[in-house]
Amino acid sequence: MRTVPGRTDHVVVVGAGLSGLSAALHLLGAGRRVTIVERDAVPGGRAGLLVRGGYRIDTGPTVLTMPHLADEAFAAVGENLRDRVDLVPLHPAYRALFADGSRIDVHTDADAMEAEVERFAGAEEAAGYRRLRHWLEQLYRAQMRRFIDTNFDSPLQLLTPDLARLAALGGFGRLDARIGRHLRDERLRRVFSFQALYAGVPPARALAAYAVIAYMDTVAGVYFPRGGMHALPRAMAEAAARAGADLRFGQEVTRLERRGDRVSAVVTAGERIACDAVVLTPDLPVAHRLLGRAPRRVLRLRHAPSAVVLHAGTDRTWPVLAHHTLSFGAAWHRTFDELTRAGRLMSDPSLLITRPTATDPALAPPGRHLHYVLAPCPNTDVGPDAASWGELAPRYRDSLLRELERRGFDGIAAAVEEETLVTPADWHAQGHAAGTPFSAAHTFAQTGPFRPRNLVRSAENVVLAGCGTTPGVGVPTVLLSGKLAAARITGRTAAIAPSRRGRAARVTPEGTPS
Repeated sequence: MRTVPGRTDHVVVVGAGLSGLSAALHLLGAGRRVTIVERDAVPGGRAGLLVRGGYRIDTGPTVLTMPHLADEAFAAVGENLRDRVDLVPLHPAYRALFADGSRIDVHTDADAMEAEVERFAGAEEAAGYRRLRHWLEQLYRAQMRRFIDTNFDSPLQLLTPDLARLAALGGFGRLDARIGRHLRDERLRRVFSFQALYAGVPPARALAAYAVIAYMDTVAGVYFPRGGMHALPRAMAEAAARAGADLRFGQEVTRLERRGDRVSAVVTAGERIACDAVVLTPDLPVAHRLLGRAPRRVLRLRHAPSAVVLHAGTDRTWPVLAHHTLSFGAAWHRTFDELTRAGRLMSDPSLLITRPTATDPALAPPGRHLHYVLAPCPNTDVGPDAASWGELAPRYRDSLLRELERRGFDGIAAAVEEETLVTPADWHAQGHAAGTPFSAAHTFAQTGPFRPRNLVRSAENVVLAGCGTTPGVGVPTVLLSGKLAAARITGRTAAIAPSRRGRAARVTPEGTPS
């Protein structure tokens, strides 16, 4: 594995999102001095927090899987995730509602899910689920160590026995077809293939290897941190501060000072921070602007679809909603074409509705409820540009609420007391390429050793982390990206021994060190 040459005693991490905090904890565990510079007033990055009218709103991801990857970061400094975060396993992990009026609860326990599938679609499909689950477990074991949790220096690193195992498992076929070998019921196939949208590729075109995301969701389990998803980066920032990190919030990096092929200092509006190495976690366009150039690629990066998110604080809820509910439209393949090729808003949308107050009522005022409605939409490369969303946003918000009313959520528009609507224009304003928070799509040409590398050719002591680089999009992979970035600096790829503790620091409930 190639590593940063020369001194790496003091590392500046730009960005206190999940990838930056993961990198910082692993660096601290390897004995590095770490300064974290974050433009916002709180940690979290995309996993931020908005407090409005007594509602505590997570502004980023709402699904947490594979929490042991976060625990690895805490363990690097001798701490334990569960000592700092109250993780609640979700049962069911999801509820799926279909246009024909049917519904199924998705359980991560094998026996419970087999019984639910049999109730929903019969004994033959239940047996197919068992086979599918076994395949997902094999797929995960074949991929995790060699293809996900690894730093690639060359495509030749793919040539391992695990590549042959992955091929034998059908990992290079198409996801939808591979799921269909186990499940004939199209509704069930949706439950185990919609995750391809996280990777930015329709299930009919996605590699079957991306079923590993379905493994994370439907086998490994879905969790929710009490206090909201923002509780995770807040706890990571607290652990980093306790281990000696210097956390500087409310400071935006304006430029990198260079000396030859190395960055010698990170400069904000108010100060110059000398350093030996840098971890850059902003989205790729911002990182490339700071570096002064973007690397040349044979093919232009393709970006994943974006999303419109309506955060709604309401005076009522609907009993049919679980913590996470998938409301599928009748259409399926057509909507993917609209999202990724035609550049149109979904004519019959499939929606993710998250009700975090189902698990933690304290996130809303007494007797009130939080609902997040996520509607995938085209990114600004193929769909409406950022400027168009100024006029489009209120109309689309109203159409979403009308669609929810039509699907049985009576009175939802009138129940809204507080709301925030996030569109591709907002993602664009935050520096996300193509107005999408899901970064570069996971096509074959943008995965593994073909994804933008975390080593920077134009600056030998700069490493990238975040969803735009290795290994990719999603909370588990972003946490891994921080670990992999730290390994590029320290050369340590195995478990890291706890470091000597630094000055203790307290982090306030809003996440600011004091």
